[in-house]
Amino acid sequence: MNTDHRSGCPINLSLEVFGDRWSLIILRDMIFGGRRHFRELLNGSIEGIASNILADRLKRLMELGMLTKADDPSHKQKAIYSLTEMAITLVPILAHLGAWGRVWLPVSEELSVRAELLEKGGPPLWERFMDDLRHEHLGAPIHHAGPTVRATLQAGYEAVVARKAAAGNTAL
Repeated sequence: MNTDHRSGCPINLSLEVFGDRWSLIILRDMIFGGRRHFRELLNGSIEGIASNILADRLKRLMELGMLTKADDPSHKQKAIYSLTEMAITLVPILAHLGAWGRVWLPVSEELSVRAELLEKGGPPLWERFMDDLRHEHLGAPIHHAGPTVRATLQAGYEAVVARKAAAGNTAL
């Protein structure tokens, strides 16, 4: 891994990690979408990442210590990617990015509802989400009862999609 950096500024160093077009999208899909296999990440990306770019970014994220890769016990030819603590602690940053995007960019309601729910839930919800991710990816014990935060966010998304579909059906 290249250890040459433009400066020791924390913003610069962070941009050297996340300044490409795809790294945060891959992490988003793993965190919010629960995608952990190459094909899930490739086919599940609404932004349409190319397979060679995905392979390169997964390799880079592993070199940076944000992901690990292991053989999938359910399928000999598959690998399963896991978030590390370093990647899990991005949840508050992603929540802030989503909140900023909701205010300043032309987002769709269905794709921004997760950001809205994370913003409204604030740090307590982010901590709970990170706890869920530590359990899922690191095997840590879960420290709360009830549905996962991802399931709650997904339910919010599905409710918006259903409401919009119902509104579309009544307009006919």
